[in-house]
Amino acid sequence: MSCLLQAYPEQLCSGRGGTDAALIWCDGTEMLWDSQPEARDFEELLEHPDLADMMAMSYPLGPDAPIPAENEDPGRVRYAPFFAKMYGESKADVKMTLTKIPWGEKTLRVTTTNGVDTKLAEVREEIEALSGDLKKTGLSTAGAFNWREVRGTDRLSSHSYAMAIDVGVEVSDFWNWNKPDKNGLYPYKNRFPAEIVALFEAHGFIWGGKWYHYDTMHFEYRPDLLLCGRTPNDDAAGKTL
Repeated sequence: MSCLLQAYPEQLCSGRGGTDAALIWCDGTEMLWDSQPEARDFEELLEHPDLADMMAMSYPLGPDAPIPAENEDPGRVRYAPFFAKMYGESKADVKMTLTKIPWGEKTLRVTTTNGVDTKLAEVREEIEALSGDLKKTGLSTAGAFNWREVRGTDRLSSHSYAMAIDVGVEVSDFWNWNKPDKNGLYPYKNRFPAEIVALFEAHGFIWGGKWYHYDTMHFEYRPDLLLCGRTPNDDAAGKTL
């Protein structure tokens, strides 16, 4: 809970422990922390999480993170009421927070909530200082704001809140573009430059390439997960990204 409070101080003011633990917004709204303590499988966590579920997986920090284990997707388990309250309950609500920023040859609509627009502009400036293929990859984008559901689900994509961006499509990989192996597991693939990942992470954005269900073009603003992230020293030795 402390990482959420540190990450969003303008919106989250305190928390309460105990059996009725809750996150308390600055307007007095309370959200129960662990409203579903019973064990659930991964798909149930995706579909019906609570705040505790959302923060349960530690995001791996740095370029030497291990290849994610099965269903290790820190950031994909999203408690929808949290993001709806923070960024907007509807498409119309979110659109009221939008501003435009240039990105390569395109203009993107992103939220001003939490200063996401400013942070993305800072990332863009650092990408523009790169050269060659790195700069070209970083400035290639498939967009930001897009009010839509995650394909095949009833869950809103983080793009709906205008706090996510897709870049480097030409060198991206996505788990569902591949077939599982004989054990039903999806092999990890990644061609995305670590240098660009580091720029985004430095400004509060997590990378979809650190998920078992990887989406290497995807970045979304989740400073809370970076504050609660784990370092390579926290992980057992193994293959790295």
